[in-house]
Amino acid sequence: MAAVGASATLLTNTKSPAEPVRPVANFPPSVWGDLFLSFSLDKSIMEEYAEAMEEPKEQVRRLILDPTMGSNKKLSLIYTVHRLGLTYMFLKEIEAQLDRLFKEFNLEDYVELDLYTISINFQAFRHLGYKLPCDVFNKFKNDDSTTFKESITGDVRGMLGLYESAQLRLKGEKILDEASAFVETKLKSLVNTLEGSLAQQVKQSLRRPFHQGMPMVEARLYFSNYQEECSAHDSVLKLAKLHFNYLQLQQKDELRIVSQWWKDMRFQETTPYIRDRVPEIYLWILGLYFEPRYSLARIIATKITLFLVVLDDTYDAYATIEEIRLLTDAINRWDISAMNQIPEYIRPFYKILLDEYAELEKQLAKEGRANSVIASKEAFQDIARGYLEEAEWANSGYVASFPEYMKNGLITSAYNVISKSALVGMGEIVSEDALAWYESHPQILQASELISRLQDDVMTYQFERERGQSATGVDSYIKTYGVSEKVAIDELKKMIENAWKEINDGCLKPREVSMDLLAPILNLARMIDVVYRYDDGFTFPGKTLKEYITLLFVGSSPM
Repeated sequence: MAAVGASATLLTNTKSPAEPVRPVANFPPSVWGDLFLSFSLDKSIMEEYAEAMEEPKEQVRRLILDPTMGSNKKLSLIYTVHRLGLTYMFLKEIEAQLDRLFKEFNLEDYVELDLYTISINFQAFRHLGYKLPCDVFNKFKNDDSTTFKESITGDVRGMLGLYESAQLRLKGEKILDEASAFVETKLKSLVNTLEGSLAQQVKQSLRRPFHQGMPMVEARLYFSNYQEECSAHDSVLKLAKLHFNYLQLQQKDELRIVSQWWKDMRFQETTPYIRDRVPEIYLWILGLYFEPRYSLARIIATKITLFLVVLDDTYDAYATIEEIRLLTDAINRWDISAMNQIPEYIRPFYKILLDEYAELEKQLAKEGRANSVIASKEAFQDIARGYLEEAEWANSGYVASFPEYMKNGLITSAYNVISKSALVGMGEIVSEDALAWYESHPQILQASELISRLQDDVMTYQFERERGQSATGVDSYIKTYGVSEKVAIDELKKMIENAWKEINDGCLKPREVSMDLLAPILNLARMIDVVYRYDDGFTFPGKTLKEYITLLFVGSSPM
């Protein structure tokens, strides 16, 4: 979200010497208007879906626990359940099965298995935190161990499984580095010769592998493109359909709530220069956690992230440097008495910001969990200071060194605000120890932050230059290391790739904290990929985000 002005038109006010020159950006308007305000939730229908899920849920539970089912079939079932977004319903049962199967693992048992089966097993273990060795793929390499056997190119499903498996690689897993490059090239060369569901599966994976996708959307796409796998067990198919319908009703109601709140706050009237992106921000937060129990957390995190959009666009696309300094000081003070020092146009925002946080702190104090609100507020103050630093650099024409840029850029990526705000409504799981772990800035958090910063920069640096905004990581890297633009971009992409390996490692057992706390960190990196892999999908949400919003909230769920 840091690249707020990407390719927006730069306008300046030249009517009068008394009026300030503003870097006003013509952001595209919302493509949704008031569409989501009209939704009316019938709770009785939601209750019917919840009740209807109970029978197939118990049937699936019995399948997972079935002692007569073979290990490969069991792992295939667990993989399908995971891809459909149902793991949270059966986590204890699934982990009990994987604990047993992992202890029984023997490399010799994989000698006779085909590439597809090995890939499914590998992913089932790795996605759920078990470090199955990548040696299971050794037999598909030539004797010289430098290239893969040409024979696997005839097994498209197997290659697709290997490609998806390679996204879960760790540092030092050279065979998976090589597999990713080899298989991607092969799949791209033959994708247009494929037909039916296999063609869709390969196109989907090449566009965005499952591991880098938004979980809710990936579940829907898996249901659509992997009908054979989803239909292997009637109870899984039935549960998935009911689950999708239940979630859609809940999520459309949450989107209505935050849309109404945004309209009631009148931000489009008081700060008309900002991007109107409520459905896009809600989608972003939904990407962090889709489970029904996090409904309140999604609403809270969406509101705070919308505050961030107002702040971001004010600093980057409207305020003068003098106004930015005053607003930063007011946010640092966090006191209503600071209202008098800031420009009149931003005062309504400042008051709403303080009021909303005060109400949140009051509510969570009753539960003894106000510290998560304080952590979010402090992160908001940090990003205001970071935005000021960027504004000062842009104002003076200064291009920071790459280390200097990254130190501030990790703050202005908005990652810290969003990740900490995501914790606010998650409930008892966000204990004092959990917050302390977050504050210790663990490796997995640093890796996800780096992706958030550099994925954005790689996609938007040209547009930022055109607008005369502060230098991005690409510019800083070129200046610091004296390399070409292409070399700089390639190096930043390598850093992103390595950061993904660190995230993968951080999600493996034994974990420092529960996966419930790690999931938003992993999923925020995924959402950065969704938004910025091909374009600035937030400022100009006409492609991926529009497609996702239509799939989840406009179209109907599978019946």
